[in-house]
Amino acid sequence: MNDFAEIKFQIDDRVARITLARPPLNIMNIAMMDEIGEALELCGREANLAAIVFDAADEARAFSAGVAVEDHVPSTVVRMLDSFHRIFRLLEKISVPVVAVVNGVALGGGCELVAACDLVIASERAKFGQPEIKLGVFPPVAAVVLPRIIGEKKALEMILLGETIDAAEAGRLGLVNYVVSGDELAARTEELLTKLRALSSSSLRIARRAILGDGGDFDRLLSQAENTYLHELLKTEDANEGLQSFMEKRNPAWRHR
Repeated sequence: MNDFAEIKFQIDDRVARITLARPPLNIMNIAMMDEIGEALELCGREANLAAIVFDAADEARAFSAGVAVEDHVPSTVVRMLDSFHRIFRLLEKISVPVVAVVNGVALGGGCELVAACDLVIASERAKFGQPEIKLGVFPPVAAVVLPRIIGEKKALEMILLGETIDAAEAGRLGLVNYVVSGDELAARTEELLTKLRALSSSSLRIARRAILGDGGDFDRLLSQAENTYLHELLKTEDANEGLQSFMEKRNPAWRHR
């Protein structure tokens, strides 16, 4: 067990577990995202890993309700994007099978993290969504990853409407692999990890790369989305109004520019 403040991290029997531990909603601030990145760096030094698991602490009500909105302000937004997107670039680089265990809501950056995982086990109470558009912004990682997973039309629907879907719908779309009752979640996770532990780590990594590529296209597309977000979107009045209105707990007054 490593000494982190915002997450719990351990490697046991060839499985690394990163537990989001910032209750109640596991909102990811820069410090938390930096710790996830540090944990993934440690994972990258383990040659025999069978899987990396993302889950939430028992005391949390959500897998993650997203990235802290207050970190989207001009003074921290570049660092925030660097810290958040480092997680996904590391996952591509390490190329170990990644499992998400979701019992609660996964919204915004939380949903993006789920989308980037290879195998997702969700309880029936789990919910997923990309509500960023309601703040006048968009999710760069989801813009790259979601079309590949659930198809372009459904990705557009999730991102442009910002509505939440339940676990059953996420399963039908292919965002989630398995939907189980909350009581079955731990057992189903262990069943899946037992199967992965029985396999060759090197073969798993190579097979994953064969399916998803070497990360070059992902990095290029994510860099394009980052550039659009920072140098086009955040220069609009409405993006700044949406973020400000959220922090001030009021409805946005869109000017459509």
